Amino acid sequence: MALVAPAGPVDATGTSAARSLLESWGLTVRSTPRLLADRRGYLAGSDEERLEDLTEAWLDPEVRAVVCARGGYGTQRVADRLDYRRLAGAGPKFLVGSSDITCLHQAWGDRLGLVTLHGPMPACRALHDDRETARHLHAALFGPSADPLPLTGPVLVPGRAEGPLTGGNLTMLASSAGTSTAPDTEGRILLLEDVGEDPYRLDRALTQLRRAGALHRTAGVVLGDFSACGPPEQVEHVLRDRLSDLGVPVAAGLPAGHGPRQLTVPLGADAVLDTARHRIALLPQKRTSR
Repeated sequence: MALVAPAGPVDATGTSAARSLLESWGLTVRSTPRLLADRRGYLAGSDEERLEDLTEAWLDPEVRAVVCARGGYGTQRVADRLDYRRLAGAGPKFLVGSSDITCLHQAWGDRLGLVTLHGPMPACRALHDDRETARHLHAALFGPSADPLPLTGPVLVPGRAEGPLTGGNLTMLASSAGTSTAPDTEGRILLLEDVGEDPYRLDRALTQLRRAGALHRTAGVVLGDFSACGPPEQVEHVLRDRLSDLGVPVAAGLPAGHGPRQLTVPLGADAVLDTARHRIALLPQKRTSR
């Protein structure tokens, strides 16, 4: 397993704790060359350095999973420079991350046809503080894991939907509209989550996806955590207002994103959203790619 920093900078403390946890699972963990190099500002190195570390980790034949140490900002700056032909030659392996890493999930899923893991990262406290978060990531890595994903929030629109999972961070998805990593949502169950965005900013991002046509092609929508996004009743009002007229099932309360519990969601995996049973059931995977 390789730890990389394709977005924001990381510190030695969080990385060391993550390494200890992953090694306790019997994994050999290596860091990319510039993971803990001297950082300034909001990027973990130059675009060239971050792209090189990510590419080398993915192409390493001994690496079976590439874990992004944290999000922040930065993956969009290298997305158009990814060499998909080289990356595809490495064969199927896991990409793990969330938040800003949503950009890479879209690229890996749509261009490489791989199932990727939207899950906790070493810089996130949830991976170290919540046993269920760690257990769920372990199950996804060592699977196959077919445990249903629970939905503990309100049902905005009842119904049942089936299709591959896609999505991730709402702000990242909206800002990717019209780019090479624009979300492909047609016939898919779309996961949305966010952190630190006021209700009007959530409205703006959802409206952008609506205007781009992305929301009108989904099979269903599942809502993860919207942490520190303002009063919960205002957040729910925005989500209802922007999503309830799509004609597809919409359910909230998936513990995924930036909350204290961050379950691992296999993006690209076939699934069933069942609002009556308040869960997302993962279907047996007959292939490693779509």
